[in-house]
Amino acid sequence: MMQLSDSHNQKNSLFTAMNRFIGAVNNMDQTVMVPSLLRDVPLEEDKNISPITPSNGSATYFYNGDMYSYYVLLKSIRNDIEWGVLQADDRRKDKVGITGLEISRIDPENEDEDLEKLFHFHLSGLHAVLSKLTRKANTLTNRYKQEIGIGGWGH
Repeated sequence: MMQLSDSHNQKNSLFTAMNRFIGAVNNMDQTVMVPSLLRDVPLEEDKNISPITPSNGSATYFYNGDMYSYYVLLKSIRNDIEWGVLQADDRRKDKVGITGLEISRIDPENEDEDLEKLFHFHLSGLHAVLSKLTRKANTLTNRYKQEIGIGGWGH
C-alpha cells in the first residue's frame, strides 16, 4: 500500500517527469494541426536569443530558433524516450552523419565508486532538462493557439 509520503516523493520521480513531458508533447502534437504555421515564429520567451549551434552534434541540430524547430525537436526527444536512444542515434547518423552525444567516461579502476555519483549526476540533470522541455512544449502549444486565434480571445 502506498503511503502519503510515497506519493509526494513520486511527483518528483524521473518516471513522472518523463510522463509529464510525453503528455505535454502529445498535447502539443494534437493541438498543432498545421505545423508549417510554426515556421519563422519565435517563441515569446526567446525573441532575443540567437539560435544554438551545438559543437557536439547533439539532438539540438533541429533548433533554428523558431517554433517549428522546437516542435520537431520536442517530438524527436519524445520518440527517443519512447523508442530508445540507440534507434535515435541510428536515425541521426542517417540524417546528418553524427555519432550522437558524447557520454561520460567511467574510470575502470574506480568504476563501482563512481557509478552511484554518476547516476545521481545524470538523473538530476535529466530531471531538470525534462522539466524545461515540458515547459517548452506547453509554451509552444499556447503560442500556437494564440497564433491561430483559439487561445486568447480576450487578448
